[in-house]
Amino acid sequence: MAEAVIRGATSDAIEGVTVRVRKALEADHDDLLWADGFILGTPENFGYMSGAMKYFLDRVFYPCEGKLEGCPWALFVRAGNDGSGAITSVRRILSGLGVREVQEPLLVVGEFNDGRLDDCEALGLTLAAGLEAGVF
Repeated sequence: MAEAVIRGATSDAIEGVTVRVRKALEADHDDLLWADGFILGTPENFGYMSGAMKYFLDRVFYPCEGKLEGCPWALFVRAGNDGSGAITSVRRILSGLGVREVQEPLLVVGEFNDGRLDDCEALGLTLAAGLEAGVF
């Protein structure tokens, strides 16, 4: 899923948008402060976001507090249950940073269908195109 999101964000149709890709355990607050927008992805683990995503958000929250106001973001989740716990928990933390969710989360539940990769590409493309056009 992440690779498809990246493909969309780095599409040849987009100019003037630089994409930086980081895994949750490698990313830090400087990555968020650098970004004009961001997409997070996580599996649902035990009805919650992954431990790596939680650790990332714990590490960046206070260094980024008050510095990301209005920054656009989006989320994709691969869920074994219904995904609502993962989505709610990410939203709750990010609301404290004042960032702006610009797309409904892309949620993939149950059996994985390769057609969902098109949805992932569209997620990346939409955020990149919005940044390119100055919509976000």
